[in-house]
Amino acid sequence: MSLINERLDFSAIADLFLLHGSLQSPAFLDGRLAANLGLHDISAEAWLAEVCASLGVEQPRDPASAEGFLNWRRQALEALSASELNYDPLLPDELFSLTEQARGLQEWSQGFLEVVDEVGVDKRETWPANLREALEDLEALTAMEVELDEDSDNENDLFALTEHARMVAMLLYTEQHPGQPQVDQVEDPSGAANEEH
Repeated sequence: MSLINERLDFSAIADLFLLHGSLQSPAFLDGRLAANLGLHDISAEAWLAEVCASLGVEQPRDPASAEGFLNWRRQALEALSASELNYDPLLPDELFSLTEQARGLQEWSQGFLEVVDEVGVDKRETWPANLREALEDLEALTAMEVELDEDSDNENDLFALTEHARMVAMLLYTEQHPGQPQVDQVEDPSGAANEEH
């Protein structure tokens, strides 16, 4: 199975982890990936090394696995840098229970913040207030109760929290990569960027 052009989801990456003898959730590493792309423009080689270290292997077990891990990075980078603002964290979907989905979001947030926390406080103080506040909200999310009853209120809350995590990743990326994507055009007072296409 070729993973080069397929849209990778949580289960596809989890399957790759299983092939390498790991039962861990990809969510934590995906959070690290989003923050690393935003802050460090992590290279394909460095990402592959990080994945292997996390899985406790020296290298991917075969070329197809390496291809899958690299496509994971490429997919995240393309979404973070796209003008459509269509980045989505790699999280358990509706096939999983709300508790599993919430745990995945919490792990993603922990991975994301782990990388952000490596940035010096002085540098973080120069970031815009909306980004700093969003990161504080994400920290609160890591401490939330994740045992959720299956009801529509919890489902809606979880959707809102996931949307927040998605926005934090894009905020960080755009702060570190001014003009990429061109999100500031939306506020163009001439209205040119708001025209229907």
